[in-house]
Amino acid sequence: MAERLTLRMGIDRYDRHFPFFDGTVPTPDWLDLHVHQIGQSTMLRDGTDRHGRMLAGDYDVAEFSLSSFLIARDNGVPIVGIPIFPRRLFSMSQMWVHPDAPYHTPRDLIGKKVALSAFQTTLSLLARGDLKEFYDTPWEEIHWLLTSPEKIAIPTKPGVKVDYIGNRQGLGEALERGEVDAFFLPHPPKSVSVGKTRARRLFADPRAEELNYFRKVGDFPIMHVMAIRANLIASHPGIARALYDMFEAARAITQSYYEDPNWSLLAWGLQDLEEERADFGRDPWENGFRSNRATLERFIRYAHDQGLIAETIDPANLFAVETLDT
Repeated sequence: MAERLTLRMGIDRYDRHFPFFDGTVPTPDWLDLHVHQIGQSTMLRDGTDRHGRMLAGDYDVAEFSLSSFLIARDNGVPIVGIPIFPRRLFSMSQMWVHPDAPYHTPRDLIGKKVALSAFQTTLSLLARGDLKEFYDTPWEEIHWLLTSPEKIAIPTKPGVKVDYIGNRQGLGEALERGEVDAFFLPHPPKSVSVGKTRARRLFADPRAEELNYFRKVGDFPIMHVMAIRANLIASHPGIARALYDMFEAARAITQSYYEDPNWSLLAWGLQDLEEERADFGRDPWENGFRSNRATLERFIRYAHDQGLIAETIDPANLFAVETLDT
């Protein structure tokens, strides 16, 4: 790779990405990497966000919604995965109901109105799949209310009731009025977070629920994947592996931050990290294709069951060949 390459990359400022912003991550001398901080939901003047800008060609490499990545690939969009997974969430902590509601298990939500962001967001995909596969709660028997437009046009599975209501920030008031019975979101509306309106998590002990889930499936569910333009893979062999190595180096640097017990604002941050490592028994943030293959297979199965992709696919076909041995 003798020729010098310039890349524009869009990522959020997570701790594991700090080394990209402060210049401490080792960068090959043939690469000019221009890193742009842009959050998942950061809306620009033209109404696009990071995922939309990647699809529009504004970035060469970007942190990308896993569900949107699967849909894009199913629709022939020329992007390729790099097995770096910078954002992960369990679904159980993201399920919210009104404190006075008689809902305490997923099956209590059958026939109810549950709000999401968009139908295709990764958390929405994961939560519906988990309801069906782990809690015997058919997602098809819930009335889904959407607060955001879809980034990529998708069909609705026959017989499933889906309506667009918008006004994500008004969900706290809608929950109070009984217009929605629950919402599944990683960021509750501001009225809930500041205590103006009331909401509680569906599960009484979501952390225990999630740890039990981890022990059953063996992984911390992926939310985002790094995506790169397919033409770059073709014209610059080795670029995907070079970027993979940079992200792994950044993650190693990040882990060293926590050797200082006062690095973060969390008073017991180091103890919490030690407890988390003991609970999981391994690094839940491990990147690489081989260690995440089973997780990817589950997401593909969920996406196909929910009508988001037409066919199931071997996850190896989604990633740069040079990264499959990671």
